[in-house]
Order: sequence, then structure tokens, then C-alpha cells
Amino acid sequence: MSIDNSSEAGHKPWAGRFTEPTDAFVEAFTSSVGFDKRLYRHDIAGSIAHARMLAHIGVLSGDECELIINGLKDIQLDIERDEFNWSVSLEDVHMNIEARLTDRIGVAGKKLHTGRSRNDQVATDIRLYLRDEIDLIAAEIKRLQAGLLDLAEREADTILPGFTHLQVAQPVVFGHHMMAWYEMLKRDHERLMDCRKRVNLMPLGAAALAGTSYPIDREFSAKLLGFDGVCENSLDAVSDRDFAIEFCAFASTLLMHLSRFSEELVIWASAQFDFVELPDRFCTGSSIMPQKKNPDVPELVRGKTGRVFGSLMSLLTLMKGQPLAYNKDNQEDKEPLFDSIDTVRGSLRVFADMVPAIEVKHEKMERAALSGFSTATDLADYLVRNGVAFRDAHEVVGKAVRLGVETGRDLAEMSFEELSQFSPAIKKDVFEVLTLQGSVAARDHIGGTAPAQVRAAVQRARDSC
Repeated sequence: MSIDNSSEAGHKPWAGRFTEPTDAFVEAFTSSVGFDKRLYRHDIAGSIAHARMLAHIGVLSGDECELIINGLKDIQLDIERDEFNWSVSLEDVHMNIEARLTDRIGVAGKKLHTGRSRNDQVATDIRLYLRDEIDLIAAEIKRLQAGLLDLAEREADTILPGFTHLQVAQPVVFGHHMMAWYEMLKRDHERLMDCRKRVNLMPLGAAALAGTSYPIDREFSAKLLGFDGVCENSLDAVSDRDFAIEFCAFASTLLMHLSRFSEELVIWASAQFDFVELPDRFCTGSSIMPQKKNPDVPELVRGKTGRVFGSLMSLLTLMKGQPLAYNKDNQEDKEPLFDSIDTVRGSLRVFADMVPAIEVKHEKMERAALSGFSTATDLADYLVRNGVAFRDAHEVVGKAVRLGVETGRDLAEMSFEELSQFSPAIKKDVFEVLTLQGSVAARDHIGGTAPAQVRAAVQRARDSC
């Protein structure tokens, strides 16, 4: 789609009270068509609904309505065929389309804007656009969740060390670890769907700020456009962008989760951990070091999180000082919103493609879980079950761990005689709780890491879809 920067490309519909043309630099500086042209489908859909409503209340004749609708549909085809010349002098997507419509169909095109303003028009367009994008993003979240469920089920018995402070803490199964990310995404999806409810209210009919004197039927237009209802205050309808801020808050939380996941994948794919192998198609090499396989996808998602956080702060700052109602500041709402949408969709898509293809290195994970005394808590729990107070059990196990550190052995590698010297409550069945398999199997409750619980959690998740 080309953009014409010449001042003569179009006559400004608001120029009647002005005595000189807009400065060329100011014209380019204030134009938004370079980025808001992506709203063309939603602008045309909103205009078609508005035309039908004007015909419904008798402002347009049936013939005028059909002429307008056919003209708008032809313009959409031109845009999609890349045969539409966008004009900077016409400022934005709305005036470009309206001017082209009038050129094509004449006076009827000039009647389309009856009973509305660009203020309620753009607010409607953004909501229509964001609603569609929310639905696409929700589908990508579900696709990533499905991949996590498959991976969790496949690796329900695979043991790796669980960490706190990035230090070995207790053994968990890899499937349980993947289900943690599933749960975070589940909440992200809920936040997104809750945001959608507030997005799906129609500003159209608020006009510039006070409504219109025409006998419009806002509910009629809302039904045509699939809105759940209308914005009930005209000042609020045209001036606030809290729905965009709410989306960017969702996006920031989602990307924070994906960034944390990315960090784990980067660590796990390193030679020092070597827990997973990422498919080659999601990695790159080095221009100088031939041995390198860099986890670029998770690294880039981790990096893109910052721009989404920045978009949220940009919108919050944009809105914080504005009096009611519409101000030109709000032209700056679109680029942060658009960038967040694009970043979220791209990040989800690449994760949904990558996660199911992760190769898990079972032996490396289990070997790591055997180091770091990951079953120390199991030994303390064993002592408590045999009548020792927990604080005393904690001290006993601490002494056993100290012996392990001094001799370079894990608790399970010590003899019964060595362990029993620390407490008479330690019996020969102690080794049953010191195995990795025994440790994870013992946590057999909802939310626990036992393989049976992981499989049950996967099934509950699938049943709820």
C-alpha cells in the first residue's frame, strides 16, 4: 500500500474555517495513517453498520445506504489488492476511506458521517480490532497449553531437581514442572477473556463528546457489530483508553511468564545443565564459533518482554494527564497497543511451535537430582513420622548432610550405620524415602509432584477445555 506525502493528495474535510494550509512538516508530524491504516477492515465494518443504522432511522434512503455499502466494500478490495493510495494529507485511515468513497459515489459519501465523529469512530475501530486480536491470541494460548499438556503427560515420570534460589531443593517430575507453566497460562487466558468483556462495548454514537441530536439507534448498530452493549457515557466513550491499558497489562503479565519460562529453557539448554535439547529450527549458530547452538527464540522472547512492559507504561503515561474528553494525545495510543499485540502473538506462536518439540534428557536430569541432597526433606519427614519433633529432625538431617558434604556422597549413598548414628529413630527402611522415585511418589495429593497426580492434573485440564 503506497502513501502519498504530497499536500495536494486530498482536501481536508475540516478546512472550512482555516485561512492557510497546514504546514508541510506539521501535516506529516500529525498524520497517523502510516500506522492506523491497519484498522481499515474495522473502520469499513463500523461505517457499514453506521450506514445501515442511518437508513434504519430514515436519515439515508435505501438506495443511498446500498451505494455507500457497495462503495466501502469496493474500497476494501482495493486495499487488500494493494491498489489503494494512502494520503498523508488526509491524516488517518478514516478520512482516507471517506474521501475515496466520496470520490467514487458522490454526495451520498458525504452523508455517511452524519451523527458521528472521528472521536467515536476511532474508539469503535480500536475496540473492534482489539476484540479480533484477543480472539486470535486466546487461540494461541490454548495451543501452547495443549503442547504443555502433551509434554507433561509424556514426561510424568521424568525426575529432575526442583530449585529454590537456583539451588537444588527437592526432586520433582518434569511433567509437574510443565503443569506449573500451564497454570500460569490458564490465569493469563482468564485475564484476557475478562479484558474482552470490557473491550466489547460500543462507543459509536457518542459522536465528538456529547452524543448527537439525530435519533440514532445505538443498540441497532451494536448488534450489527457484535458488541455486547454500548458505552453509556459519551464523554467516557470517546476519551478513555483503559481497555487498551488493561490489554497491555495482560500482555505484560503473559510476557513476564514467557520470559521466566525462556530463562529456564536457556539455562536448561546450556552445557552446564544439559537438561533439554531445543530443536535446531528454533536456534542459531555463531559466526565465529562453529560449536555454538544458541537458544535464540527463548532469548528473544525474554528480550521482547521489555518492549511490552514499555508499551504499558507508555499508555499509562499517555492517559494520566488528559482532561475530558478527547485530546490529540490519544493518537499515541495505537502504536504501543499494536506493538504489544504483534509481540504477544509472535511470542505465543513460536512457543506453541517449539514447546512440544523439546527433547528431554532424562539421565542428565536424574543425575542432577541425585546431587545436592534433594531428599533431605524426605529424611526429616521420615523422622517426624517416627516421633521426632520437626526442629530436632531438621538438626539431625543437617548433621547428616554435613557428613555428605565432607565425604562427597549423597544421603542415599551412606550406610545404615552412618545414618543411624545421628538418631535412633532412623531404621533400616529409611532408604525407601531416600530414593528419588520414593520422594516424588510420596507427594500424592492434588498439587503434588507424584506422577499419578500429574496425569490426573493433565486429564482435568483436558476435561475443562
